[in-house]
Amino acid sequence: MIKVLIIDDSAVVRETLSKVLSSDPAIEVIATAADPLIALKKMELAEPDVITLDIEMPHMDGITFLKQLMEEKPTPVVICSSMAEDGSFNAMKAMEYGAVDIIQKPKLGTKQFIEESHILICDTVKAAALTTSRIKAHHRRAATADINSVIQKDLQLHTKDDNIETTNKVIVVGASTGGTEALRIFLEKLPVNSPGIVIVQHMPEHFTKSFAERLDDLCKIHVAEAKDGDSVIKGSALIAPGNRHTLLKRSGARYYVEVKDGPLVSRHRPSVDVLFRSAAHYAGKNAVGVIMTGMGDDGSKGMLEMHEAGSYNIAQDKDSCVVFGMPAEAIKTGAVDCILPLDDIADEVIRKTLL
Repeated sequence: MIKVLIIDDSAVVRETLSKVLSSDPAIEVIATAADPLIALKKMELAEPDVITLDIEMPHMDGITFLKQLMEEKPTPVVICSSMAEDGSFNAMKAMEYGAVDIIQKPKLGTKQFIEESHILICDTVKAAALTTSRIKAHHRRAATADINSVIQKDLQLHTKDDNIETTNKVIVVGASTGGTEALRIFLEKLPVNSPGIVIVQHMPEHFTKSFAERLDDLCKIHVAEAKDGDSVIKGSALIAPGNRHTLLKRSGARYYVEVKDGPLVSRHRPSVDVLFRSAAHYAGKNAVGVIMTGMGDDGSKGMLEMHEAGSYNIAQDKDSCVVFGMPAEAIKTGAVDCILPLDDIADEVIRKTLL
């Protein structure tokens, strides 16, 4: 049984979330709390495996509590917040401090949303429970700024601006649960002359812009939320906006992205399958595909199409994944050329595209 502590100042949310989580036979809600101070007292009586945490609460906000929790008693935390639009910076700060995932609550109709999203919520909590052994390592990485990377980025800004010519190679990446941290580790290792990159990370609308800005501060390459028509150029990575499909396209020698609405594909929007299929069609053997940690099978069909088109495909290995779902499904199809620990993926991408 996964023991869960719910922290939210809304009695309705606490009650509804408790009912939803308790309906799953693998989850037990051991306590609820209206604010972090009450939660701390309840944690002395029973230690949770996972905490669901609101951001805006009385007495102590969720961000402050999360930071203190990770310093004193690292525990998997799922942010359950309605701060997606106005508070997206706070939500991304939560991820920086070590939150495993984010469930975006609407500002209106929260009770109905929680009831209708019971599968998503239960799956997210169960995935978070798998991250216990990695939380301390995550916190150590987040606590110390990579000064060398920041300095190197400042020195290379002129190089990034000059390298606007289209590359022969393009990199496409798909990730879900646990992917925010995996992408940081991957992108921080890439040099400023790396091929252009397009990324689909399953993330709620309004979060992707803040996520991209945070990565841009940390990485040598330029990272931004994708806009329709953006060129895919050397030394840059484009992240698909939440709730919008993002496709790789080509016009002559120029790669660019198309950002569009559309139905859910493989239960997601944006969908990794959509990106990978477009890469198979427009880039073929010039593409390198990377599939990372995540629940479900999004990306497996598209990666198979990439493989059949001559792309070189890499999957993150089981031991370094938060959830070995998406990579495992891609591997089953025979679409993957190389299975690697997270720390080695960037080196392999560099070897296949630059050396």
